[in-house]
Amino acid sequence: MARVVGIGHQDFETVRIKNNFYIDKTEFIKEWWEFDDAVTLITRPRRFGKTLNMSMLEKFFSIEYAKRDELFKGLNIWKYKEYREIQGTYPVIFLSFANVKENTYEQARESICRIIQELYNQNIFLLHKVLQNYLNLIPSISISEVADNGTSK
Repeated sequence: MARVVGIGHQDFETVRIKNNFYIDKTEFIKEWWEFDDAVTLITRPRRFGKTLNMSMLEKFFSIEYAKRDELFKGLNIWKYKEYREIQGTYPVIFLSFANVKENTYEQARESICRIIQELYNQNIFLLHKVLQNYLNLIPSISISEVADNGTSK
């Protein structure tokens, strides 16, 4: 079956599963990781693949995509053993405003707030893990003691 050039796809997983024509940009993962920048600003014109590239980063690093090597096999990043080992090992919060297409400031603000609320709900497990790690550092305090009298012994 011939590969199809999909227009407007913003999800890396969908592009790979449907075997759409895709120009391999996974080398960007290595370059971005090795630059170790505190902040990354990706500026390109509309329809230039910003969201698709960010989706690629999400799918590569996210623990939700651990052991999903079929998404990256055959692509440039997969030839590096050290990158195969870190695929799917980080919690990733993916935030995109690509679908915020409101006509007023108030509507756009509501839409953005809804997106942030959904992200919070999807990633609440991270807060639970942080709290559990914190409690593990202080073994003398138990949750039941705090809940019973509001103080620790």
